[in-house]
Amino acid sequence: MPRQSGLASGLLLGSALDAVLADPRRGHPVAVFGTAAARAERRLWAASRARGALFALACAGPAAAAGWAGQRLAGRRALPGAALAAAATWAVLGGTSLAAEAAGISRALAAGDLDDARRRLPALCGRDPAGLSAGELARAAVESVAENTCDAVVAPLLWGAAAGVGGLLGYRAVNTLDAMVGHHSMRYERFGWAAARLDDVANVVPARVTAVLAVALAPAAGGSGRAALRALRRDGGAHPSPNAGRCEAAFAGALGVSLGGTNVYRGRAERRGTLGDGPPPGPADLDRAIRLSRLIALAATILCSAGAYLLGGRGRARGTRSPGPARPAPLPRARNASARAGRKTGSAVGA
Repeated sequence: MPRQSGLASGLLLGSALDAVLADPRRGHPVAVFGTAAARAERRLWAASRARGALFALACAGPAAAAGWAGQRLAGRRALPGAALAAAATWAVLGGTSLAAEAAGISRALAAGDLDDARRRLPALCGRDPAGLSAGELARAAVESVAENTCDAVVAPLLWGAAAGVGGLLGYRAVNTLDAMVGHHSMRYERFGWAAARLDDVANVVPARVTAVLAVALAPAAGGSGRAALRALRRDGGAHPSPNAGRCEAAFAGALGVSLGGTNVYRGRAERRGTLGDGPPPGPADLDRAIRLSRLIALAATILCSAGAYLLGGRGRARGTRSPGPARPAPLPRARNASARAGRKTGSAVGA
């Protein structure tokens, strides 16, 4: 589809808005989408993969289509295109809120207030906080920061750069559906299968980009890029998720800590492999994880905006026509049809 000229600047501006405004407490577009999706679930739910696939398509499809429709209406006008992309980018990003929630847990742990840390944890991840020790709370927060740096920042930016506003909204819809129904439980084991698989596919590239950026930026967070790369290569596949393990292993190596172990979700224990070397993380390591996440967000914003600009330039180049040589003066009417055909000059560039 035609590349919107304001997409690159919109990604930059939307990222800046997320950094300044974060997420509103009420009326957030993602929360509105989640409410609508919950209503659709009540209508469509059945212990069936087919019904789950219909649910995922019925929810994510219109979100992506709305983004592409808005992009088409904006056309190649830079200001409307940039405004639309900026609004969509702000709506789907969650990096600032992620850092703020993790920082709140870090402060609570540093003050020895485990009750406050346990109260805050559900805003970051779905594991049961009751009874978790300070070390387990810190580990849960670091793991959530690592995984959600991909989900809340890198992945939407990459999809926006590659597929425009529809990519931004479509990715966030799929990721939200996975958070809602992509669980191993009696209710969602079959119904949530399609949403979970869509999310896995959508994050294959972003998760690995996140991990590579963590390796590259580890020294800026007081860590070792070499250790991060070693943990990524050795331990990235030890996680049950094909994507989260890459992010968490790279963060573990970059921070010089060990992640993984036994997690409890809705009363169900899941045993995960050990990621990285070193001691379990503490509040100071959580602060470093937040710093690394912010650096990755900045790098991803710059790279994806540059990518959108370059892809937009290529799209415009394919859509232009060569001016060709100057059109000759009309020939006398008496010339035959082949002579008239010979007057046509210029050719389209690209297929």
